[in-house]
Order: sequence, then structure tokens, then C-alpha cells
Amino acid sequence: MTYPSPSDTMCVMRCPPDKRREALLQLDAAHNPELQVTLSGAVKAMYNQPEARWEGLWVSVEAGRLIGAIWVQPLASGMAQLWLPRTRVQATTQESLHGADARTDALLSAAYQWVERNAIRLCHVALSAHETVLEALLLKHGMQRLVCLEHLTGSTHRRLAMNKEKPLDLQSFSELSQAHQRDLLAAVGEKALDSVRLREMLTVDELLDGFYQQDPQAPKHWYVVHYYGQVIGVLLLADRPALGGWELMLMGLTPAWRGKGLGRSLLNKALALAQQAGAQEMMLSVDDVNTPAKRLYQQAGLVCYAQQHLLAWKENDKRHTLPT
Repeated sequence: MTYPSPSDTMCVMRCPPDKRREALLQLDAAHNPELQVTLSGAVKAMYNQPEARWEGLWVSVEAGRLIGAIWVQPLASGMAQLWLPRTRVQATTQESLHGADARTDALLSAAYQWVERNAIRLCHVALSAHETVLEALLLKHGMQRLVCLEHLTGSTHRRLAMNKEKPLDLQSFSELSQAHQRDLLAAVGEKALDSVRLREMLTVDELLDGFYQQDPQAPKHWYVVHYYGQVIGVLLLADRPALGGWELMLMGLTPAWRGKGLGRSLLNKALALAQQAGAQEMMLSVDDVNTPAKRLYQQAGLVCYAQQHLLAWKENDKRHTLPT
């Protein structure tokens, strides 16, 4: 299947198997080192998958030469991640969208139509906050901004000041039944400030599946949090050797236990666990609107090193007319 493009000499088509390696190398070159690691893991997860699983990989071809690629990476539960092509759109310029890279425009149109045709429930992509022109181009192609994330990092040797540490106990998350895991995540997510729009779109099962997909060692460092024998929250940590530290994937308390200083003790415990395992850095992401959590992390010495906007095509959206 091919799609027309703005150029008479260029076409957009589903990637032939013999061009797949070249297309993936182009995608790899389009991303920063951190995302290259993630992309590599996504490609490895596709080994031994049927050819049909690669139908979301599209390329632009001109005079028989592959000049661009875009990939709708299939995930569980009808979800997908969009891997963008290398583009000449400069995020720091104020150029008109009409001057955007025609190859990027054509590839986005093909990916958009493929997502709709295959009833993908949610196809997301993360952009650096400064990529304003590229974000405008994605919005033009029907995406919505879901959340602005701040990425923080800090030393695992730092601790929050406490008059007295709360006696928190940790239990392996895997000891809970699947039903209890879901119930606990649902309780932790109730009235939480992080990624509200995203959580409203996903079931608890889908959220849990997403955490498993993000962590190859899951649930090795995942814990249920107890306080005087009562279950009060969850702590999900992940070792990220390729990034040189540990990630705090989720730290949350059920509503009844918030505002009691327990979050400070729990963050100290998370930092201690990472330090004991030999990690020097702790990394995490937090919603820009979650002021209480950001304040807590900043007090622990974590600093923002990047911002990202999470955008998505959502099933059942009122779709815009595709650019021509």
C-alpha cells in the first residue's frame, strides 16, 4: 500500500522487509541517546514476531532511495507508540507550518491513517518542550497534548530532613494477587495529580501493563507500602543500567494517608534502596501541574534536566481533516 505525497518523485509506502533495517537505522539516528536505548529495546521485543506486527512501519521513497521512516510501534491492549522520522523542522524557529519538511508531513499522514484504520486506542509520542514547530505539526495532524512532564535527577545519597522517620515496611508487589494489585493501583490513582487526562483514558489493567512494559526486571523492585500493618501505598523502582541509575516509576499513597509526612519517609526509603544497590543517581518524571510532588522532590535535591510534552492520537476523537 502506498500513499500520495506532495512530490511527484516521492511516495510513502509500507516498509518492505528488505528495507526494514535501513528504516530502523534512520529512526535511530533521529533520536537522542536515551530514546535510542528505548528504541533498541522496542525492536528487540519484535524479534520472532509475525510480519503483520511490522505493518506500522512506513517509509518515504524517492527515486528508489529510502529517505525517511516512521513507526507506529504496537503495544498491548490496542496501544501504540509513535517513533518520528528525522526532520528538517527546526523547533527553535518560527517558520510557517507550510514550510515544514514535506517528507515528515507525508509520513505523519500515512501513520495517522494507519492508526485510524487499525482502531488503535491510543498512539502516543513524547517531544522535548522546545520542539514547538514539530508539536504544532503533530497538532495539525490531529494529536492532542495530554501532559507536560518534568524529568528530574539527583543523588541517591541525599535525604529529606525528618524529625522522625515513619516506620514504613515494604512487601514485594508480586506477593499480591492480580486483583489486589489492580485495586491498590486504583486506590493510589484516586484524586492523584499526575497525568490526569492519561489515567482517565486507561483502565487500571492497561496502566499496570504499561508499567510492566517499561521495566524488563518487573516486578523485582516493586513494593507494597505498609504503615503499622496497613497497606497505604505503592513504590515501583527500576534499575536503569544503560542510563547509569535507578528510576522512580511510581510512588503513591492512597488518599487517606496523604498529607501526613509519609511521602517524605517513602522517598527517603526509595533513595536508600537505590543507594544500597550501588546506584548513584535517581531519575523520575512528574506532571508539571503536580506542585506538591515537585516540591518534595526538589527538597530531596532532585533537579529538572528536561521537559517533555506527551501527545497522542486517541480513538473516538473528533478527527480533523488530514493535511493534503
